[in-house]
Amino acid sequence: METKNSISIKRSIAIKAIVTPTWKEDAEKELSNAISAVDQQLSQLENEGQQIVSNIRSQSVNPLDPRVQEQVGQVQQQVGAKRNELEEQKRNLLQQQSQVRDLKMDEIVDQGQVDSFCDVSVGDNLIKKMQVSITVKDGIIQSINNNE
Repeated sequence: METKNSISIKRSIAIKAIVTPTWKEDAEKELSNAISAVDQQLSQLENEGQQIVSNIRSQSVNPLDPRVQEQVGQVQQQVGAKRNELEEQKRNLLQQQSQVRDLKMDEIVDQGQVDSFCDVSVGDNLIKKMQVSITVKDGIIQSINNNE
C-alpha cells in the first residue's frame, strides 16, 4: 500500500460581512421580498383550499354525507398544516428582519459559506487548515483570515 505525504481536501470557508448602510438596505430588501412571497403563498393556499372544498361539495350528491365531510376535513387539515408551516417561516423572517434593523454599523456578521480546496500534509494542523474566513464590505474582500 502506497503512503501519500499530502492530499487536497475540501473545506468550508466562512463569509463574514461588515454591516454598512448598503448591506443593511440589501438585507432588509431581501427579507421583505421573502416575507411578501410567503404572504402570497399563504393567500394562494387559502384560495386553493377553499376551491378544493367547494369542488368536493359540489361534486357530491349529499354534501352532508360523512364521507364528504371526512374528505373536506382532510383537506382542511392539510391546508392548516401547510398554513402553520408558512406562518412559522414568516415569523422567522420577521425575526431576522428585526435583528438586521438592530445591527450597528461596522458590526461583523456571518453571511454564509463557500467551499474551497486546500492541500494538507503529514504534520499539518488540520484544525487550523479548516478555520478560514473571508470578510467582505459591500461585496469587496477586506481580509482573508487563515489561522495557519
